[in-house]
Amino acid sequence: MYEFTPADVFLLFFIMLGPLKLIGPYFHATHAIDAKAARAIAFKVFALAIASVLLGALLGSSLIAKWHLSPPVLMLAAGLIFLLVALQLLLQQYEAPPAQHAQAAPPNLLHLVFPVTVTPYGIAAAIALTSLSRDAERTGVVLGLLGAVMVLNLLAMLLVRTLMRGIVPIALQILGAVLGVLQVALALNIIISALVRMGIPMTPG
Repeated sequence: MYEFTPADVFLLFFIMLGPLKLIGPYFHATHAIDAKAARAIAFKVFALAIASVLLGALLGSSLIAKWHLSPPVLMLAAGLIFLLVALQLLLQQYEAPPAQHAQAAPPNLLHLVFPVTVTPYGIAAAIALTSLSRDAERTGVVLGLLGAVMVLNLLAMLLVRTLMRGIVPIALQILGAVLGVLQVALALNIIISALVRMGIPMTPG
């Protein structure tokens, strides 16, 4: 039995690599250029991001397998990463918004790919989840969900000017906060499960 259900995997990828963290930076990077140029950048970011994250997941899991790390250790590492990221996302709600520059700089394609779309902790999550797969079918599910989140990123970039109108930005911020709380709970559950598998009792006595 896997500790991560497909729904858990999708939720983690959605939080760490999904569009909620991408919409704002992408909008500010491309709002000053015409819609056609913005769409072209979106497809380039999508192509580079999905290639980077899939390659990183497969290469990283291959290297970890050569180090003979046990599944509970990988689970613990993944849980700690998820917890730290969740806390970071929640604390960001209390930070002051970044200063706005008078003149927008031209979009930086590589910056939009990494770390805006392909985050370092997202890569770590992909490596951990791929490494925990014990068969080709499970690996296919993980990579398929990873690709699905990248497609959502593409759709968000293509629709970003519509998404940033009205009350949608407020709704997205609220949704991000809710998902952050859920990730904290899920991360703690993963950490406890990993410790139990290591033989560390979690109950008194």
